[in-house]
Amino acid sequence: MGGDNSDLLKLFPVDLATTSDTVPSHLESGVLHVLCGKKKDIFLQQKLELISGVPVKLILASEDYFLQRLREYQKFQDQLKGVSDEFRLEIVVDDGDVEKLQVLDSESEADGSIVKLINTLVLSALKKNVSDIHIESNENSVAVKYRIDGVLYPATVDLDKAYHSALVSRLKVMSELDIAERRVPQDGRFKLRVGHRYIDFRISIIPGLYGENVVVRVLDNQVIRQQESAMSLDLMGFSEEQIYVFKAAIREPHGMVLVTGPTGSGKTTTLYSALCSINSGEQKIITIEDPVEYQLQGVMQIPVNTKKGLGFAEGLRSILRHDPDKILVGEIRDSETAEIAVQSALTGHLVFSTLHANSAFDVLTRLKNMGVNLHNCLAALNCVVSQRLIRVNCVYCVKPHNITEAVLKDSNIDERLVGHVRKGAGCEHCSFTGYSGRKMICEVLKISQNLRERLAADGVLADLIRHAELVGGLDLRGAAIQLLKSGLTSVEEVNRVTFHR
Repeated sequence: MGGDNSDLLKLFPVDLATTSDTVPSHLESGVLHVLCGKKKDIFLQQKLELISGVPVKLILASEDYFLQRLREYQKFQDQLKGVSDEFRLEIVVDDGDVEKLQVLDSESEADGSIVKLINTLVLSALKKNVSDIHIESNENSVAVKYRIDGVLYPATVDLDKAYHSALVSRLKVMSELDIAERRVPQDGRFKLRVGHRYIDFRISIIPGLYGENVVVRVLDNQVIRQQESAMSLDLMGFSEEQIYVFKAAIREPHGMVLVTGPTGSGKTTTLYSALCSINSGEQKIITIEDPVEYQLQGVMQIPVNTKKGLGFAEGLRSILRHDPDKILVGEIRDSETAEIAVQSALTGHLVFSTLHANSAFDVLTRLKNMGVNLHNCLAALNCVVSQRLIRVNCVYCVKPHNITEAVLKDSNIDERLVGHVRKGAGCEHCSFTGYSGRKMICEVLKISQNLRERLAADGVLADLIRHAELVGGLDLRGAAIQLLKSGLTSVEEVNRVTFHR
């Protein structure tokens, strides 16, 4: 859009643009140029001139271009609009003993526009169930993007480069980072209160060619609460054989159950569902998490506090002195935590945890590289689940997808699926993406006695993995293709989430 967008908003509110099927383009010599998506109408021109108070020139635009400009204009209003007192943000400051609240948009704040921008970005992210906010510094602008259902979308039109320094500095202050340091990466966290909700944020800052780039991870426990009714293993997305093996593994008296996958793949939800299914109240369950994303009734939950020296390893040692039956370790990040977790599983405890690895088989290699004794590891493990989240077609706009045999062959997908593949076309219900929500796909590796015996006979890890079999013979790619055959997802999504094999 040309001209000053702030001036356009004063003359031409977004509500007017929506109701009149028009969008302002720019001001030139006192004349407001307005795009219209339909045939020019003299009466519409007179109406707009009366409301805006300036001469109006209508310009006919194509439907696609008009809709694009209208969405940009709506986003720009969202970017600049103020935040009402009812929804103001308060940052939670931890002084070591108690947590205190500090209003984010207090009068003492020097640059109120930056505070309003952060408020709006955060509130809009919470409304859209965003998992991450990306702030990318370009040569002449600043791009702000939201990750929704694993895919990045523009959060607003690109901001002026002049906003960059103040925006990053404000986020650093909120996270208690060094605002003077701009040459090395920094990681931090902060917590905000919105109404009666507390939301944790993790922030990572790295220097780039045109300035610092920021990623803010949103950890909203209300999203987890909304999934409480769906916290059933039977609804997670396991196949019949997989759910049978997984349920058997989590009901063993001792051992270890590991869930692996990248950040945002639903590992925590799977583990919470497992804990809910075995939480009868007859046994003591203790968790140590970073952060505690959802409060489980009847479960003792401990948040990691690195500032006070409470990490996963330190917390796990203390947990073992509290006579637990089941233990959840939020993540195995280092060899010390891995070693303690394995020893806990070998000494009569059932341990749940997550680990970053690309597949169920890679977990064994990763633990070995951490220095964990492989004999102990296989003796402790009950099963390993590797999972991903794949977007599902929007039920309102899904339709048959005209795809060729060549495309399916290139994707290593059964060519006989031609004519049976479906895909969302895009509509208002799915924000024109064609997808609405995500579903879990997974592969499950059961640690059998046969594997343990092979290792005891001086088996090589590579040979063990070669002879091991996934439950039901179903890997991540196979699980994704099953959803494709059911019409729940698209070929593009299958290829985006899983390897072409």
